[in-house]
Amino acid sequence: MIPFLLIGLLIVSFGSEVSAQQKKYRIGIAGIQIENSVFMPNRQSIVGSPLNLPDYLSPDSAMGQAATWLPSLMGRGSGRGPVTRESYEAFVNQALEIIERNKPYDAFWFFNHGACSVDGIDDPEGIFMEKVRGIIGHDVLVSTTMDLHGNVSDRVALYSDIITTFRKAPHDDSRESHRRGVVNLLDRLTSGKGRPAYKAWVAVPVLVSGEWSSTRAEPAKSLYALVPEVEAMPGVLDAGIWIGYVWGDDRRNQGVVMVVGDDKEQVSAGAKKLAQKFWDVRNQFTLEAPGYELEKCLDLAVASDKKPFFISDMGDNPGGGGSGEVTWTLARLLKRPEFRSPNGKSVLYCSIPGSEMVEAARKAGVGNHAEGYVGAMTDNSYEPPIFLSGTVVYVSPAPEQNPTAGGQSPRGRYNNIAIIKTGSIYVVVGTSSPTPNLTGSGVDPSKMDIVMVKQGYLVNQWYNMKADWVMAFTRGSVDQDFKSLPYKHIIRPMFPIDADWMPEPELNVIFVPSAKHLYGR
Repeated sequence: MIPFLLIGLLIVSFGSEVSAQQKKYRIGIAGIQIENSVFMPNRQSIVGSPLNLPDYLSPDSAMGQAATWLPSLMGRGSGRGPVTRESYEAFVNQALEIIERNKPYDAFWFFNHGACSVDGIDDPEGIFMEKVRGIIGHDVLVSTTMDLHGNVSDRVALYSDIITTFRKAPHDDSRESHRRGVVNLLDRLTSGKGRPAYKAWVAVPVLVSGEWSSTRAEPAKSLYALVPEVEAMPGVLDAGIWIGYVWGDDRRNQGVVMVVGDDKEQVSAGAKKLAQKFWDVRNQFTLEAPGYELEKCLDLAVASDKKPFFISDMGDNPGGGGSGEVTWTLARLLKRPEFRSPNGKSVLYCSIPGSEMVEAARKAGVGNHAEGYVGAMTDNSYEPPIFLSGTVVYVSPAPEQNPTAGGQSPRGRYNNIAIIKTGSIYVVVGTSSPTPNLTGSGVDPSKMDIVMVKQGYLVNQWYNMKADWVMAFTRGSVDQDFKSLPYKHIIRPMFPIDADWMPEPELNVIFVPSAKHLYGR
């Protein structure tokens, strides 16, 4: 009996060892992906959407199979403007319920933007992370990935063990950056190294927009080129520069540098190097293309023989947190005599919301006359809605007739638009997107004389098409005149708002403890 008992024990022991080797780490995921200006009259609700895993975590991928991934909710916007406190609290409670149900966790990934603004709450992402930590505990390894136009508050730094951000603007590296955060998380788990020993945080009192800090241009191009160099230093795991969000108004709204790793001296030196460079180049930040008042931009476009000549309508850029429905620029464009005639220089304007106009165009049909109000439904601080009248050039099928599921276009955008021609201006109506899906519309932006888009720096789709480009200082809730913004809560002095009197900052390297070390449990 004894030999058989030994054999049985060996079998059980071997089976347990194999089971242990095959055990997958349990990793939770949640996030908030909203960037919204506080300088806007309207309010929006945050909506908790099911969080779909990125392609590099697909079930048949090596990373996907390396762990049991437990997604909760992603908080997304349903409009523009600050989020209502009630909807934020509802989202947080819904997400926490799912996170509670999925316990226990070995690790957690916060997939954040970093520029969400909520009425009465100064740090929406940080408070959300704090509440999640209250459920998962402080032993769980946490990786946070962010947009470089987000804000790293003290809470976000405290509740993150590993943190990273984009290194390009436009964000061509967003997928790569989020993936880097996951790779680092898995590596620290599987190697047994756990949380990095040191997290260095440096506040840099600079607050500029993405339009003034595109990494396609200097000085941001050279500044961000230093990040991989710091990351390559021995004992450093990751490094990042957060430009911050200029149209928020909390203490967290400022430039920040963070470096994480296991060598204290190297982590400190790397953080100081990036922070000092960030401060040193502050006076060199500039627009990627020449910037002028709107009328001069239009004068230049009319006089130019280059096509398409692009004009950025910067003040109402929905990609930067604007509403996308401000009619200030369109109203002035429509008054220009050069575009009153159908034979004038062709202008494509992207875009302006206006469901009434889309329905009118659908009833009238292509080639016929239609009219209706567009824009400024809620964000009417600068100009009222415009009564647009013109010829229907294109109208998308009604949503119920759209062959794609739910009225979604092949590119994933809701395709319920019309293109109305008035004089020589083609106005894309029905969306706030500066990159509307024009497939099948018969309108080719590359053939236009002038293209105006509600955007700051041009995304690659437009950047690669442009023959020339200027950036217009227009009105809206993402106004580039930072000194005129009615800040109440950011830490002062701040560059460039207080450039005339601010002293040299100390750029102190602060070592942020882990949440476990801070609370001792």
